[in-house]
Amino acid sequence: SAPWKAWYKTTRWKALRQTILIRDAYTCQRTGAALGGKSPDPDSPVVNHKRPHRGDERLFWDPNNLEVVAKSVHDSTIQREEQDSLHQRGVWS
Repeated sequence: SAPWKAWYKTTRWKALRQTILIRDAYTCQRTGAALGGKSPDPDSPVVNHKRPHRGDERLFWDPNNLEVVAKSVHDSTIQREEQDSLHQRGVWS
């Protein structure tokens, strides 16, 4: 397992996540929809890394690299974008 996965369980991440949720007013930054669901509801808020961190601590903790999105957007559109970028960079063949 990747060591960075443990970062999501830290007090530091939980505090940063809360800061981003408040900053973005629990609103999906991709669709403009207000998010009020509880995980795993499609309208629950997810704090997303705009640029995938891939274990880079600087990107992981950078508030400017974070945005609130709906779980439905994160699990579909954003995951598809990330997978496509791996193919384009030749990480996967």
